[in-house]
Order: sequence, then C-alpha cells, then structure tokens
Amino acid sequence: MQSGDISIKAGWFLSLRLTTYVLISGIVIYWMRYPDLLSFPFFAYSLLTLMLPTLFLIKRWFDIRLLLKTIPIIQIIFEIIVEVGIIYITGNISSAFAGLFILTIISAALATSLAGTLTIASLVSISYSFVVWFGLALAGEPGSSSRALETIFSSEDAAFYNIFLHILTFFLVAFISGYLVERLKVRDRELADTSQALRQAKLETDDILKHLNSGLFTIDREGRIIFFNRAAEEILGYPEAEAKGQDFRDIFSDRMPLLAENLLKVLTTRKGLPRSELQIANDQGRTIPIGISTSLLLDAQRRIRGVIAIFQDLSETKKLEEKIRAADKMAVVGELSAAIAHEIRNPLAAISGSVEVLQGELSLEGENERLMGLIVRESNRLNNILSDFLLYARGQRSAFTRVELCHLVGEVIDVIKHDPSCEANIRLAVTANDSCVYVYGDEDQIKQIFINLIINACEAFENGPGEVMIEIEKADSGGVVVGISDNGPGIEESIRSRIFDPFYSTKKSGTGLGLAIVQRLAGNLDIDLSFTTRPGTGTTFILKFSQVPASAQVENRSDTVCAASS
Repeated sequence: MQSGDISIKAGWFLSLRLTTYVLISGIVIYWMRYPDLLSFPFFAYSLLTLMLPTLFLIKRWFDIRLLLKTIPIIQIIFEIIVEVGIIYITGNISSAFAGLFILTIISAALATSLAGTLTIASLVSISYSFVVWFGLALAGEPGSSSRALETIFSSEDAAFYNIFLHILTFFLVAFISGYLVERLKVRDRELADTSQALRQAKLETDDILKHLNSGLFTIDREGRIIFFNRAAEEILGYPEAEAKGQDFRDIFSDRMPLLAENLLKVLTTRKGLPRSELQIANDQGRTIPIGISTSLLLDAQRRIRGVIAIFQDLSETKKLEEKIRAADKMAVVGELSAAIAHEIRNPLAAISGSVEVLQGELSLEGENERLMGLIVRESNRLNNILSDFLLYARGQRSAFTRVELCHLVGEVIDVIKHDPSCEANIRLAVTANDSCVYVYGDEDQIKQIFINLIINACEAFENGPGEVMIEIEKADSGGVVVGISDNGPGIEESIRSRIFDPFYSTKKSGTGLGLAIVQRLAGNLDIDLSFTTRPGTGTTFILKFSQVPASAQVENRSDTVCAASS
C-alpha cells in the first residue's frame, strides 16, 4: 500500500472504516451485550480504528509511511477476527451478519492493491469456512468434526451452497471493488499529473507575462482590467493592485485619454488596431511616447472575451532616432563645412602671410600701425575659428589603444602652461589614486578633450586667481573616473542647457566650439560626459571611461614611460 494512494482515498477510507466500526460496535455492545469472547479482539480493533485518523493527521509533519502501510492492514485483520466472533455467536452458518465481510473487503480495496484485496478476500473466505466448520463440529457429538467437513463439501447439502455463494460473493466483491479502485487510482494519478502540468503551465505563463520587457494588460468585455504586468506598472505608473479590477476609463481617462480612446475604439468596433504611437503622461507628469498594439481576446467559439494591449516605452528609441538624425545632419554639414572652410582657409593664409610680410617691411605709425596689427590679430583669430570648426565638423575616426592617463595629463598641463588663457595666478594640480591608470581610446582625441576642458576652466576665472584640479580615480567597476574642477563662478542655471551648443559662448573671445568639440569627441570614444556646477562655488566636468578590454594591446609609449617611472 502506497502512502500516496491512501492520501488520495483518505476521506473514503476513513469514512468506510468508521462506518464499519460504528456498525460492529452496535452489534457487539448493544445487540450481543459485549460477550467475553470478543473483549480482547474488540478492544484491539477499537484502538487501531481510533489510531487511523490520528495517523492521517500527523503524516504531514512526520514520515510515517511504514505505519500507514501496516496499521490499516492490522486493523482489517482484527476486524475479520471480530466479525468471525459475531458470526459464531449469532448462529454460525445461519448468522445474518456475514455481510459485514463485504464492508471489510471494500475497505481493503481502498487500502491495498487488487492483489491485496483478493488476498483479504481469501482470508475472509477461509475465516468464514473455518467458523462454519467449527460451529458444525461443536454442534454434533464427539468425532463429528470429520462429518462436519463431509457436510461442508457435500454438494447435496445446503451448507455447501451457502458457503459457496458467500465465498463467490466475497471474491466477486473483491475483484470488482479492487478493479474499480485501481482504475480510480490510475485516473486520479492522471488527473493529478494533468493538474500539476496545468499549474506549471499557468505559473510559467504568468511568470513570462509578468517579466516581459513590454507592458501588457488585458480588459474584459465590460472594460475591467483583468491582467496588468510589471512593465505596465513601470511605464504607466499605476500599481497592479490599484488598476486590476477597475474600469479602464476610470483609470486612464485623466492622464492618458488617447490610450482610453484607443481601447474604447477596439471594444466598440470589435476590431484590433495596428501598431500606433501615443503620448501619455506618467505619474510624475512627464510625457512619454509609447508604441501600442491592441488585439481582440477570443474564446473557443470565436466570441469576444476582451482586449489585449501590448506596448513599449519609446523614449530611448526616440532619443536614438534624434541622435541618428543629428549624426546624419552633422555628416552632411561636416562635409559641406569642411569644403567651405578649406576654400576660406587658403586665401586667408595668403592674406595673413602677405600682411605679416608687409608689417615687417613697412614702417607704419599711428592709425596705420594699429590697423595693420588688427588685421594680423583678426586673421589669426579667424584661422583659429576655422581650425576649431574643422575639428568639430569632421567625423574623425578613432584609433583605439590603451592610454596611460597620468602621463597624458602631464603632457596636457605642459601645453596649457604656455597657453595665453593660463595666467600666472592660476594653479593646476593633478591627483591620482594610482601611479599608472589606463583607459581605452584614441590618445590624440583624449588629449584634445582634456585641453579644451582645462582651458575652459582657466578662462572661467577672468584674470582672477584660481585653481584647476584634475582628479584621476580607478572605479570599483574597473573603469576610470576623471574630474576636472575649478573654483570659479560656476555656470548660471539659465545657460546650463546650452553650454554644449556649437557657437554658443559667454566669453568675449570664445568661438563657442570648445565644449561642443568635447561632447563630440566624448561621443566618439563612448565616454560618459557630465558636469555639476554651483554658482559662486565652481564647476566640475566628469569623464567616465569604460573598463579596458582584456584584448587591448599594450603597444604605446605611455606604457613604457609608466613602467620606467614605477
């Protein structure tokens, strides 16, 4: 007997066992007045019967599989003993209580297999035959036991047919009940397996839908929301507990009326809508573009059960599209600008060279000398503007190598100390948490980024004393963070959104291309560029470099210098 089978039939088995016990108890106690012959078997039978419910209650906490296999069988055996006693006392072969054996056989079918049920039927048949023989033997004179056997096995005697019919009934009941219980057990196992498979499929389906990156919700025919996944919560800004079970018109009409109109149109027209884009407002009031597809949810008879809506947040996609459009525009502008700048630069170089020759050969005085100097200075400034513009407009290809930042920043500071923007009262300082800090990128472009940012910091002081700090730090993630800080006046809030715009500058002599070039080069090198500022305190530009790939080759001179210095 398997504990799993008992668990499946526990209710039936216990009900039949207790019913049989109550019936036998009534016969023994009230009908037979509790004869001494049955005192011990009935006491043991009662004790075992009371143990059965207790076993089924505690089996969920304790491993009692062996007891669940043995106690029911022992209880059935004692029940047979009690039934034999009842039959013997109440008339033997003419007793009206032989039918109690049938209840015992049916109980055995619930507790054992078909073979076990037939075994119990055999035991019952032997017990019944024995009690009949024993009763007939005691009823006659001494030496009548052999005549009792002859009577039992004599086909001409009524006792033979009585015993034969009872035994036939016992085996027939055993076979039918055992077979039916076996079929029921097989059906229960199949049903349990099917239920488990369905539960697993439901769990997997719910799990998949819950963790989709796309938002998904369904509504029924009346418009009530019946499913709302995690992505829908994040995109729409409604918790599942708040949205589920509510009418979509009550939920969506205020913040996202276009979405409510879309769903209402599908319900009224009973047709799904192709993918479209809508604008919604999230719980912070920010407008979000979403791409949504709606389709009908149908049952097996093709009747409408509701609507399924699948949607995605298109914010990042729109930003990427804007970047692609801007890159395409810049590519066209860059090609045209480079050609124009080249055509301007050639005659400008001739003019500038000629003016410098004239300035050296002619002896000019007064206004003429001032005008000649103005021509030379403005020619140089125009040449610088063209150089910066070409650097910004040209889509330079990046030659990625492993670059040692500490040495490179040292070279940049040497260059900037001779730049007119770096006054004598401006202090440049470098700190690093390691003597050698490597990044991955184009060395010339990284150098250009540092030059532009440090010059921009120096120009912020407007001839006043100040300090520019370059901090190089290895991050725990394996990347590198570089901060370029100044203690200047900071950036006013009104112009912070425009500092990277080309040709926008608040300085008298600025071209407005320095920070635009920095942003362009940082994008080329996949450097995360950001800044923090506070008026009156200063500004910090932050460059976050990714981790150096393991496949990067160490083949530049920075490695050699770093190795020598260490």
